[in-house]
Amino acid sequence: MFADQSRQQLRSAYRDAWRKWRERLPMQPLEMQIADVIREHPQYHDLLQADASLEHDFDPGAHENPFLHLSLHLALREQINTDRPAGIVAIHRQLAAVSQSAHTAEHRMMEVLAGILAELQHGRYPPSEASYLERLQRLR
Repeated sequence: MFADQSRQQLRSAYRDAWRKWRERLPMQPLEMQIADVIREHPQYHDLLQADASLEHDFDPGAHENPFLHLSLHLALREQINTDRPAGIVAIHRQLAAVSQSAHTAEHRMMEVLAGILAELQHGRYPPSEASYLERLQRLR
């Protein structure tokens, strides 16, 4: 669904999934996953219903990009669902137990994921599942 899509197309996919959920229309499995994440973030509901959200540039220093935030949730949930890298499920369970919330545990883990992605984007380090897991384990 996301391969080779522009920023506007990706954002439209999020908005469409949210609209379908609200209108109780049939949805594809990925659209249901997107809607699940959006439901957990009421602070983004109005934005996702506004046409301007497709073109808005989010200043990385001033405001969180809701589309990036939601995408990180989806990426992390895919990792947890597949236990890839191996061991991420156990880390998530431990963090969820400590924080008493799977969602809060995801947020903590997403900070690590975002940091790793930023480093990769800037060519600082080659991708390493071991390094990623090590950083996640430090959250315990």
